[in-house]
Amino acid sequence: MRPTLSSILHDRRFLIMLALGFSSGAPLPLTLAILRRWMTESGVSLTEIGLTALIGLPYSLKFLWSPLLDHAAPPLFRGWGLRRGWLATIQPLLAAAILLMGLTDPAVAPTATVLAAIAVAFLSASQDIVVDAYRIEVLDERSQGLGLAFYVWGYRLAMLATGAGVLTLSEHWGWSGGFAYAAALIGVGFLATWLGPRAEERIRSASASLRARLRSAVIDPFADFTRRRYWLPILLFVALFKLGEALAGVMVPSFQAELGFTRSEVAQVGSVFGLVATLAGALAGGWIVARIGTARALVLTGLAQMLSNLMYVALAYAGHDMPMFYLQTGVENFTDGMADSAFLAYLATLTNRAFTATQYALLSSLAAVASKTVGVFSGYLAERLGWPGFFLLTTAAALPAMGIMLFLLRRLPPRPSGAAEVEVEVAERHPA
Repeated sequence: MRPTLSSILHDRRFLIMLALGFSSGAPLPLTLAILRRWMTESGVSLTEIGLTALIGLPYSLKFLWSPLLDHAAPPLFRGWGLRRGWLATIQPLLAAAILLMGLTDPAVAPTATVLAAIAVAFLSASQDIVVDAYRIEVLDERSQGLGLAFYVWGYRLAMLATGAGVLTLSEHWGWSGGFAYAAALIGVGFLATWLGPRAEERIRSASASLRARLRSAVIDPFADFTRRRYWLPILLFVALFKLGEALAGVMVPSFQAELGFTRSEVAQVGSVFGLVATLAGALAGGWIVARIGTARALVLTGLAQMLSNLMYVALAYAGHDMPMFYLQTGVENFTDGMADSAFLAYLATLTNRAFTATQYALLSSLAAVASKTVGVFSGYLAERLGWPGFFLLTTAAALPAMGIMLFLLRRLPPRPSGAAEVEVEVAERHPA
């Protein structure tokens, strides 16, 4: 029986997922666009701002300490259970780190700002680990899809509330006031943790050693993946698909500031309008995947995402032009939404049912590596090439991934049914 609106509203688990999604999404803009805008206005060089891409590495490496959060008892709130106990421990620390970050001054002591941002990223990534596990354990199989939908909407609303909210409020209250507002938003997550039901936590084997658990969680899924045909080109494609977007994204706040767009104007264009464009693109991407299959959709949406970077070149020549700013933001967010839908669908086709959760986490972490590593060179490149040349380079940076996908389409063509677009069979069936 499908859940009705009445049953959804009376099932607190879905509202808990909405609030926890909000708590997970709230910290992300602080270590990305907001930090870079703040540093640009503080006179930090583009090369140094480019290095802030490394701050996001905890989001890519969170699988390394996830076994600890999965097996160790929380130091506080143990009576709340494993998941809620860890959330109740992490969330106040996360709010304190955000508050501390806002009290720093990148113009005077940029190292202190960066260290506080790293703490925010680490605690935020840790919260994500626990929230994902809690969501899976607290919802039954029939409720998983709807619970994830509530989580994603909460996440998107939080990015809007933090991104637009901090930029707007900081013009009146200063950066410290804006960050204090962002820290208070984490209270939504703590309230959800307090009111949330205890998870149906699985029984863990006490006899299994830590080494055995780590092997099962990390090594075995990787070993399984390397037994598949063309596994290395597949991993290269996953790592490179977001390369152009990653290079451009690090410099966007500085680019907007240099063109004279105020914080309020950036918040105005990137808030509701940007969110609607992204969601519309995601719907369009899902429709394209259903019509032509995941692999072909990846090529089409990937090319659209690549060409959307040319809108930055147009904006660079237009200067402080609000209609062009709206057009550039709309095109970029729409094409990113399309490409993300196809890309996430593709990642799902790569997982072995025996290791679904772990392999998906590892692949999604690999997909974020470009933005957290290669992105550090974006400031240096922008200074040397100028804005038009830099964004032309980011457009060309997407070509290697497109070439690899065309290779995979040729070597592993889609099945006639279109149900499984990229064949990744195990070595027992097709030895490499």
